Amino acid sequence: MAETAQQYTQRILGHVEGQDALKIQSATAGKLKKLIHGLTPKQLKWQPGPGKWSIAEILAHLADAEIAGSWRMRLSVSASGTALAPFDQDSWAAEFQYQKRDAKKSLETFRVLRENNLTMLKMLPRESWERYGMHQERGRETVTRIVQMFAGHDRNHVLQVEQIVTELKKKRKK
Repeated sequence: MAETAQQYTQRILGHVEGQDALKIQSATAGKLKKLIHGLTPKQLKWQPGPGKWSIAEILAHLADAEIAGSWRMRLSVSASGTALAPFDQDSWAAEFQYQKRDAKKSLETFRVLRENNLTMLKMLPRESWERYGMHQERGRETVTRIVQMFAGHDRNHVLQVEQIVTELKKKRKK
C-alpha cells in the first residue's frame, strides 16, 4: 500500500524532530562521501533488492531533489502562496537514467547545489522563512518546513546508504 502524503511527511519529519535542520543538511554530503569511500563502481550500482535503489541511484536522486527543493524555496520566498508541484521520483529515476549515473559525480553535484542552497538560506531574513508555497500533495509548506523536510529526506537516504554499505560488507566476507 502506497504511503499517503501525510504519512510521508510524518515519517520524514520523524528523522529530524527537535534537531537543527541546517546542521543536518550541512553534514549530509560529507557523511555520504565517507560512506562510499573505497566502494567500486560495481558496488555503487548494486541494488539491494527488486525495486530498491542502488547507492548511485540514491545519490542521483539527492542531486535532482536538491534542484526541486531549491526551486520550491525560491518560489515560496519570492511569491508566497504560489503552487509547488510534486515530482514522481521513480519517473525521474527512469527518464534521467539514475542507474547509469556516476555516483561520485552525482555526490559532487549534490554537494555544490546544497552548498548554494545553504548560502541562500543563511542570508534570508528570519521573516522570509515563514513565506510559503502550496504543495499540491502536502498543502501549505513554509520555507522552514521545506528545510525540515529536506533534512529528514537526507537522513532517510543516508540510512539507506548505510544499510547498503553494511550489506556490501557482509557480501564481501562470504
